Amino acid sequence: MNKSILLSFDIEEFDIPEEYGQPLTDEIKFEISSRGLSQIMALLDRLEITATFFVTANFALHNRDTIREISKHHEIASHGFYHSQFCLADLQKSKQTLEEITNTQVTGFRMARLQPVDDIEIEKAGYEYNSSMNPTYIPGRYNNLSKPRTAYYTNKLLNLPISVTPLIRFPLFWLSFKNFPLSVIQLATKLTLETDSYLNIYFHPWEFTDISHFKLPGYVKKNSGSKMVDKLEKYLTKLKTQGKFISISEFKHNFRQPEKKYLLQPKP
Repeated sequence: MNKSILLSFDIEEFDIPEEYGQPLTDEIKFEISSRGLSQIMALLDRLEITATFFVTANFALHNRDTIREISKHHEIASHGFYHSQFCLADLQKSKQTLEEITNTQVTGFRMARLQPVDDIEIEKAGYEYNSSMNPTYIPGRYNNLSKPRTAYYTNKLLNLPISVTPLIRFPLFWLSFKNFPLSVIQLATKLTLETDSYLNIYFHPWEFTDISHFKLPGYVKKNSGSKMVDKLEKYLTKLKTQGKFISISEFKHNFRQPEKKYLLQPKP
């Protein structure tokens, strides 16, 4: 079994209701994410699965012991300093903060809401890989249909797009998982895994606690809480038979970009 499954979680302040006009206190933002995170950790421990956690430095500073404990068994990567705001200085500042808290090296970065950040700046800040691009079309968010679908290098920085299916680029991220039947997701996953030999999927902790009372679109809060935990457990249990769960840094260490193949041109 040589297929790699890269499971990750974006650990951040629960600020998505603010995008829809519902301001929240910092206490609520951290409490909702922390509650969901405990559900995630229990599930990963139960299934004995390794994952990568993209953490905002702000969340880590408010939950030092939790993040330090996670770092003992999983990879910690950067999700910026704050989830709702960003400046270039945050690249290095968040990396340094996470390394001080966990006493481990932080080599990966994912921008909040998968917004674009200059690869040169990410590499300059000391990162080895960037997983901030979803190579599909999400109305109102991004249109990346013309960008590479699979992993590639920019200089020494490995870019690792979120997994989408071949051809139609059906996205295999958290929103698809919440809104499509599990059978559809499993079929799309199997096709992608067989084609690419790896899978890069991600979720958020707040999806795994009840968020039905917040002012959010139905497609965002659908199947939250225990329903989401149960669905993910079935999904991951099946995936364990199809590949090996590894951290993204381990995948990066073993990744070799395929050489370009050139067709021989006939002599004139």
